[in-house]
Amino acid sequence: MTDECITRNYGVFSSNGAGNRGSIIADNTDAKGCTETVVVGVGGATAASASPLPANKFVARMPVERYASEYNMNHKHRGLALIFNHEHFDIPSLKSRSGTNVDAKELNKALTALGFTVSVHQDCKLRDILKHIEKAALQDHTDNDCLAVAILSHGEHGYLYAKDVQYKLDNIWHYFTATFCPSLAGKPKMFFIQACQGDRLDGGITLEKSVTETDGESSMSYKIPIHADFLFSYSTIPGYFSWRNINNGSWYMQSLIRELNTNGKKYDMLTLLTFVNQRVALDFESNVPATPMMDRQKQIPCLTSMLTRILRFGDKPNGNKAG
Repeated sequence: MTDECITRNYGVFSSNGAGNRGSIIADNTDAKGCTETVVVGVGGATAASASPLPANKFVARMPVERYASEYNMNHKHRGLALIFNHEHFDIPSLKSRSGTNVDAKELNKALTALGFTVSVHQDCKLRDILKHIEKAALQDHTDNDCLAVAILSHGEHGYLYAKDVQYKLDNIWHYFTATFCPSLAGKPKMFFIQACQGDRLDGGITLEKSVTETDGESSMSYKIPIHADFLFSYSTIPGYFSWRNINNGSWYMQSLIRELNTNGKKYDMLTLLTFVNQRVALDFESNVPATPMMDRQKQIPCLTSMLTRILRFGDKPNGNKAG
């Protein structure tokens, strides 16, 4: 079976509103024969047992009042955004991810427009990913609002792929917990994952209008959990394919980019991601008549939120102050 298919995009990528039909492939992989590898990481530690970064494990600066409804997004800088873009792999069973460079380029522009300092890392081995992550975690984020990390790669349930090996996402995000990176404590840390989470397909269901339906339409110190204020947004639900257009990019990333560009400073992040779900769910469907099992398939992103406040990217006012 080939993973190069045809997609129905319902005009999502067309500037004149007309739909186009281009090749798509699912970000899936058969991991049989690929065993989890213990890789020597930064400083000689393994990826699974890297030593904690130097940090004050008990006290961090309070970035916002205790019961504030929104995160403080008025620091001097928006913050770092790291994009790990994987197109080619050393693992024989993994095909090249054509179209991913479109995602990376446009996501870079969207995050830059929101004020992030963006760095794009291409086809990194796990050791290099950990180096970039550790470097970011060791920086002083006192003057930053937040952090964003995007990973565009192959994956399966519970695992993502670097250029050379598979790894778990917690090998990445644990570097930014409050004990490892106290200058990000109490600040939002967002992860956007474009990758399959399995090999199951979603055939969808057709909704029809009912015959009876009408046509109308505190300043005191306080303690927080070290895993608070994380947000994980996945392109698909656990166990399922994630689709990618080899010319226009992935369904999820293109929907996320479009929402960030259109409403990034209008809606809060959870609302934005709800509309990302809507775009992916309603505007895309695979078109593979030669392979009935892959034909007319759907996709729905999902998210896990440990945010404790509303996250909104407003314009930064004049006279920003750090802290």
